[in-house]
Amino acid sequence: MEAYRDIKQGEKGAWISIVAYIALSALKLAVGQASGSEALLADGFNNATDIIASIAVLVGLKISRKPPDRNHRYGHFRAETVAALVASFIMMGVGIQVFIQAIAKFSQPNLESPDVIAGWTALLCAAAMFAVYRYNARLAKRIDSQALRAAAQDNRSDALVSVGAFVGIVGSQFGIAWLDPLTALLVAVIICRTAWQIFRDATHALTDGFDETELDKLRQTIGDSPGVKGVKDVKARVHGNQVLVDATINVSKYLNVSESHAITEKIEERMRADHKISHIHIHIEPYEAG
Repeated sequence: MEAYRDIKQGEKGAWISIVAYIALSALKLAVGQASGSEALLADGFNNATDIIASIAVLVGLKISRKPPDRNHRYGHFRAETVAALVASFIMMGVGIQVFIQAIAKFSQPNLESPDVIAGWTALLCAAAMFAVYRYNARLAKRIDSQALRAAAQDNRSDALVSVGAFVGIVGSQFGIAWLDPLTALLVAVIICRTAWQIFRDATHALTDGFDETELDKLRQTIGDSPGVKGVKDVKARVHGNQVLVDATINVSKYLNVSESHAITEKIEERMRADHKISHIHIHIEPYEAG
């Protein structure tokens, strides 16, 4: 099934994130400790925790590939949405920790400027993480994976965090030592903001929320299909990387069962072609003029 193949491809993105985070966090923590950069240390701790978040995404994708069973007739696709939710909690925890550490740094009587090598390390890591973000973002869009999309957002935030760390570290070289812990504060805000966005999207999907604009597009496609006299109701919900649609349509009361069934098949074909939706349940009711 195509959906399962897509999830398998998504696992590659999760693995790339894990390997990148392991390498970059080790580098940032080592250089940050040696150079005395609070911003780079904060960035390194962020990446270290991102390893756990990426593993959660990977586990969620693997569970999503499990076929339907007696207790999960629709399959396990929502496991990846749960993984995105877990990732948001981990990211929020890291953001709060980084914020507290940065505030503590401000309270120190003498702030020293970190070595400039920390700045170049941050910039190099930003470029590497941005490359990972581009790969995961394209892959997430192609396979429509919410978990991988969350991972890509995390990758982008990490790239921006590293750029911010670079700015703060370089600025501190010009006698503005407080700019380094200030950047760490901004890092914390970016982490928490990204975590909130992922949390919001995941909970929206898990509570069967669906974008009204997208729902109107589905309704339009169904209503424009040959033989459809009216669209009485349309509901949709996200199920991992799948969209499940329930629709009630009106057709001529003079049609027989085979003719009515042919209309539903045409609708299913259009939904697959126009919206990449393969799961749609259609209920037919006779059309009454007037």
